[in-house]
Amino acid sequence: MRIAVFCGSAKGKDKVYGKVAIQLARLFLEHKIGLVYGGGSIGLMGIMANEMMPAGGEVVGVIPKRIFDWEVGHEGITKLYVVDSMHERKAKMANMSDAFIIMPGGIGTLDEFMEIYTWQQLGYHQKPIGLLNTNHYFDKLISMMDNMVSEGFLNSETRKRLIIKNQPEDIVQSVIGLIR
Repeated sequence: MRIAVFCGSAKGKDKVYGKVAIQLARLFLEHKIGLVYGGGSIGLMGIMANEMMPAGGEVVGVIPKRIFDWEVGHEGITKLYVVDSMHERKAKMANMSDAFIIMPGGIGTLDEFMEIYTWQQLGYHQKPIGLLNTNHYFDKLISMMDNMVSEGFLNSETRKRLIIKNQPEDIVQSVIGLIR
């Protein structure tokens, strides 16, 4: 089983984000879940990869050449794919994964989340998507999606399929429960 994690190439201001990345990585190890991620060696991405690799976890990265050339590609992981574009990155990550977990991050993380969520809505996949709402990071986004439903722009069934949890243990249990 592999789960793609979309998360920041930064660590964020609050140390809780890094701690949760470590907790999530340890849960992946405990449940023998392979990590598919953006291939970076920095930020929350790097924290997860660096926690899993010494313990023998499977870590598969997918990084666009342009970003790899900025010397942030993680070369110490199980497998690193260097691709031509962000679109190719997202498609490859989706194809290799059984589910998705979104952690805090910036506009790149938001882009990855929205594209994979849109693909689910359109029926391109039916894989579980979990939003890990660490430190209430996504509260305003969740409120916005609820407003989309109430205003008739987002189907309530699509909204209900999104798994939202505040704790790593809860998100992992919910997501893997839908895979098995």
